[in-house]
Formats: sequence, structure tokens, C-alpha cells
Amino acid sequence: MPLSEQEQKLLDEMERHLYRNDADFVSTSGDRRGRPSYRSIALGSLVVLVGIAALVAAVMIQQPIVGVIGFVVMLGGVLLAMKPSKNAPAPSGESARQARTGNSRGNLMDKLNDRWDRRQDNDR
Repeated sequence: MPLSEQEQKLLDEMERHLYRNDADFVSTSGDRRGRPSYRSIALGSLVVLVGIAALVAAVMIQQPIVGVIGFVVMLGGVLLAMKPSKNAPAPSGESARQARTGNSRGNLMDKLNDRWDRRQDNDR
């Protein structure tokens, strides 16, 4: 059974809002903080290995405090590995807005959403 004209318009409007909201979500939840550097990943992995060694040593010598310290060291290593590089600052203010609206480089989804919106506006 085909949709009525009103139902089709409503469906088109819902699709536009969905694509627009998805583009906003992708642009706001994407690479906010930048990418971690290889150096911080390597150093963080080394720190995690030291924490694992401390945890294993704590089990062997039956000292829970050493195990807790090992766990904290492991957590610090993970945080260090995820630390963003200083060369890629986070987009903020005007540049973030431009990236979302497509005025700057923007991402592929933003460009595709803009093209979709223009195509839908031209069909009316």
C-alpha cells in the first residue's frame, strides 16, 4: 500500500532530521581530543607492563598493598597511552562550528548530509 502525500512528506522530514542529528552526533563525538602519539602509546604500554609485574609480584609475596599499587600503575599507563598528542589541538570555538557546518574542510558525512538536504529542497 503506497504512502499518502502527507505521509511521504512526514517521512522525508523525519529522514532529514535523522541525518542532521546523526551528523551533529558524529561531529561532536568524533576526534575531540586529537590522536594519541606513538610515543605516549609505547610509554603507556611499558608502564602497564610494570603494573602487571607489580600485580603478579603482589600475589607471589601475598601483599595486597603492592597489588593495589600495581593496579594504580596500570591505570596510569592506560591513561598515558590514551593521552592526545600536543601537535593536534582539539577543535574548539569557530573551527569546530565550521567543521560541523561544512564551511571548512568538514568530514564526509557532513558533506553528504548537505548534498542530501539540497537535493531534497530542490525536489519540492
